[in-house]
Amino acid sequence: MNIMLMGVAGSGKGTMAAKLLEKYDIPHISTGNMFRAAIAAQTESGKLVQSYIESGKLVPDEVTIAMVEERLKQDDCLKGYLLDGFPRTLLQAEVFEFMAAKINHPVQAVINLTVQLEVLAPRITGRRTCEKCGQIYNIHNLPPKVEGICDVCGGNLKHRKDDTIEQLTVRLNEHETNTKPVLAFYRKHGLVHDVDASRSVDVVFNEIDEIVRKYK
Repeated sequence: MNIMLMGVAGSGKGTMAAKLLEKYDIPHISTGNMFRAAIAAQTESGKLVQSYIESGKLVPDEVTIAMVEERLKQDDCLKGYLLDGFPRTLLQAEVFEFMAAKINHPVQAVINLTVQLEVLAPRITGRRTCEKCGQIYNIHNLPPKVEGICDVCGGNLKHRKDDTIEQLTVRLNEHETNTKPVLAFYRKHGLVHDVDASRSVDVVFNEIDEIVRKYK
């Protein structure tokens, strides 16, 4: 199955991706995870990505596309994929369509997580991310068992510099400008399924699971 998750920062893409992976065991392609790994390693691309993220801007298409293309060349993607946070622009969508055709795995469903600003704000400001494994928590509704410590690997939890209301506003504006054409691109093909992500994790996942089972 070839599934794509879309939605603004804080909409729950990471949480839904983790639950889908646990149930269906398909490769997870997350631009966010790829970016964080490159930043942690302080590679040249990682430093470039960091400069954009810390200023609240989206990483340029050419950088993102190159990283995703490299990931798609790995053998595990032959059985399908779960795309999380990509594509974010019309150019990325058009290029990815060409990539997917080359490996004979076109997108089957686009899950679009929708959520209002009043719900996003506490999700973003309360978010904490494990520095070691990338597991995501929220001090308001999904806290770790021990404050500041990851339940999964025992790593330290970090409040990212871009998890502020100011940066959220920047990201929402850029998301609105860049992602609307992407959704329109996939809607033309009848692939988009809008899911209200302001509800509880279990309710949201159950709806997504019903959609995904159709393509299994």
